[in-house]
Amino acid sequence: MAKGNPYTLSFRRIPNEYIGRDIIINEIVDTVNSEMVDSQAFKLVGIRGTGKTVTLTAIERELEADKKWIIVNLRYNADIIRDLISNLYSEIPFVTKFVDANLNLSAFGIGLEISQKSPVSSLDVALKLLMEEIKRKKMRVLITIDEVQKTESLIDFVQEFQILIRKDLPIYLVMAGLYEDIEDIENTDGLTFLLRAEKYEMKPLNTDVIRESYKETLKLSKDAANELATLTKGYAFAYQVIGYYMWESGKKEINDLILSKVDAALREKVYEKIWSELRPMDKWFLSFIVKKDNMPVSELLELTKKNHNEWSSPRKRLIEKGVLDDTRGMAIIKLPRFKEYVESEQRS
Repeated sequence: MAKGNPYTLSFRRIPNEYIGRDIIINEIVDTVNSEMVDSQAFKLVGIRGTGKTVTLTAIERELEADKKWIIVNLRYNADIIRDLISNLYSEIPFVTKFVDANLNLSAFGIGLEISQKSPVSSLDVALKLLMEEIKRKKMRVLITIDEVQKTESLIDFVQEFQILIRKDLPIYLVMAGLYEDIEDIENTDGLTFLLRAEKYEMKPLNTDVIRESYKETLKLSKDAANELATLTKGYAFAYQVIGYYMWESGKKEINDLILSKVDAALREKVYEKIWSELRPMDKWFLSFIVKKDNMPVSELLELTKKNHNEWSSPRKRLIEKGVLDDTRGMAIIKLPRFKEYVESEQRS
């Protein structure tokens, strides 16, 4: 790897060179910092590689700079309420002192076991008491959960979260996940609150911004940078992959070798997973769609001998998977080089 490559092939690391979702970040940060808070829960949705984790981390960093904020990262598949209390107890000194002086949480493996204090009956009660103390200290808690999926623990936590915000306690939640996983959580009985929470879709990056970024960072001509930006289709991970291999190569224009490396990275990191989750009918429709860059739905239905009702469900699934652009009347492949990936799968 070329020394100092500012791009990355990893989803978990924030690269030195990236295009932030400034509007989303600023809107969430401004909302939670306001005195009259309109919303205390937010959802970042999109397919893998659209910048959800980077955006989540950027929100955390913005708020960490303000001493009134306590940031807690949690895992969806853990005992969320217990982990939250444990994190607050172990990381925040005034919470540690409050628990040791007032609460007996030893039954849950938290804090000191002091015989003269009656054990707290439940973690829900303990969390409410802790949040009341945090409010007295004029502080706020932001909980972030990345790659969220529905679990019993998550359902329990969200239900308790609703109770805490009804009591006007300063607790906030930002979760990031795939379309289908967020939708699965939203449609769970008793969690309609989340359906009303602010949702932010990780839409394609602006290709003009990508062009200027490539032009400056890779020292490319405007035409060469524009070719690369167009190739990304605004997909954040493609922006990183193309930048990574262009930097590594030292070339000023993309060539077949670089393109083959880009295709391999997209295949391994994203497209194989998407393809494996598509239904046979989705793949069957795609085999016709990839015959053209932009296919009118009327032409697709004529080719497939299907009607609009038969196309409706595959269309919805392909849009949710990030494969198709949500454009009425047209079937347009949204992901860069996915057309070529589908064609390779058909040949294999």
